[in-house]
Amino acid sequence: MNRTVLGVVLVAAVLVAGAVFVGMRAVGARSAEEPLDLSSGELVYVDLAGRVRQAGRAGPACQRVDVAAGTLVCLRTTAVPAQSEIVVLDRSGETRLRLSEWGTPSRARVSPSGNVVMWTVFRAGDSYLGGVGTFSTTAGFYDLKRGEHFGSLEDFTLMIDGAEHTAEDVNYWGITFSRDDRTFYATAASGGKTWLVRGSAETRVLTSVRENVECPSLSPDGTRIAYKFRAGDQWRLHVLDLGSGVDVALAESEHVDDQPQWLDDSWVAYGRDKAIWKVPASGSGSPELVHADAASPAVAR
Repeated sequence: MNRTVLGVVLVAAVLVAGAVFVGMRAVGARSAEEPLDLSSGELVYVDLAGRVRQAGRAGPACQRVDVAAGTLVCLRTTAVPAQSEIVVLDRSGETRLRLSEWGTPSRARVSPSGNVVMWTVFRAGDSYLGGVGTFSTTAGFYDLKRGEHFGSLEDFTLMIDGAEHTAEDVNYWGITFSRDDRTFYATAASGGKTWLVRGSAETRVLTSVRENVECPSLSPDGTRIAYKFRAGDQWRLHVLDLGSGVDVALAESEHVDDQPQWLDDSWVAYGRDKAIWKVPASGSGSPELVHADAASPAVAR
């Protein structure tokens, strides 16, 4: 039985036990929420108490959040052990989608069009720095426009250097979509290596692009990938030009364990040391503090 099928079985087994709690919690959380302006251009983030914030307004309880084109995705834990909830809200704050996923929250993204939401959860272990077999992740996405759940990337075909890769230890994380809602990028890991892979929602095939690329984030203009480059037991932020292959180390010298977020085509934001920072995408300049006591940055646009 593969991990996707096993996850579905286990989630189904605990849904009855968790349904009453989740419903009560959602009602209580919603009563404390304030409307967020999802087209204001303002920063949206998660505070250290696990609440979405925007310019003094309080949104839903989340561990990870992202916003694009009037769509907000919230990834959060539930009362059921090792289970996450994916909640999608529209501009008016109404719930468009609610899903359960076996695992603990790790990453969440919305495509630039607002039509596709993505997530990554840990199913064992809690650090991407662990060795092979010490952690397990699952990454999936849902097309809101088509009403289509694509399940886990484990169900896609993985091609590494032109050959199908069928090892049992493959993990995926950090999905980022292009504007066409069909093409995306993610991290694939197997045998102690990681790759940037390009995926197609139409063919369900993942193709390797480059080694040692983790938690990719596609720039608004679709030409570059901001990502984590692993050097020993630390990560440095880099930007890869997809056309030329030119790779630039950003001016953040500290260890960063986050999926970077583009504020615009010139600035990359990220979480470090319980704060949000930004740095020029060109490799010049130096890190600038955006917001203290915050994580999971996004721009409401």
